[in-house]
Amino acid sequence: MIILSYHIKMDSIIPFGEKNTLAEYMILSGTDNRPPMLDKDLYDSWKSRMELYMQNREHGRMIFESVENGPLIWPTVEENGVIRTKKYAELSAAEKIQADCDMKATNIVLQGLPTDIYSLVNHHRVAKDLWERVQLLMQGTSLTKQERECKLYDAFDKFTHIKGESLHKYYLRFTKLINDMNIYNMKMEQFQVNTKFLNSLPPEWSKFVTDGKLVKDLHTTNFDQLHAYLE
Repeated sequence: MIILSYHIKMDSIIPFGEKNTLAEYMILSGTDNRPPMLDKDLYDSWKSRMELYMQNREHGRMIFESVENGPLIWPTVEENGVIRTKKYAELSAAEKIQADCDMKATNIVLQGLPTDIYSLVNHHRVAKDLWERVQLLMQGTSLTKQERECKLYDAFDKFTHIKGESLHKYYLRFTKLINDMNIYNMKMEQFQVNTKFLNSLPPEWSKFVTDGKLVKDLHTTNFDQLHAYLE
């Protein structure tokens, strides 16, 4: 089995629903190239990020279609009067790509599941079956809109640099948080987001943070540009 492994453009208010932007792909790919891990309280967010993650792989649309519509129906061949399913080596080039994508789709979904959910669904070998089973298991577990907002606002309020963390990893974590808030249509002023991004950096960055505040207008820039400046 093959193991496979949001640049948030802001105006005065952070826009929602934008997809396929550079920083989205950065966070979806992740530093270890693994799919996003399911948070059972935030299933809708995970589902959205997983869909983007799949579509960002090689042959991503075929992988996602395998999850949505099911795998390749393997063709048959008649041999000595007996009809049998073709072996992998006998498939056409296009069919081989689809068969590989079917396997990749299954692996991607499985790798995005925590141990307790994985143990309930790992007997499924078809990505579509896995996807639908996880959705069924998650029904009723997602937080209410108010609970989701409270949890994410709290995470935003408590967000800070982790000791030893690189600026790049810090930026990726912050991007993921803002992306999750966007998914749930949570509006924040651009100045507020930019200030949080700068002020949560460690003391040794204070000189560069001050320089950034002097050089960049926090009302008109965005934290992607701040990150690029600090780097």
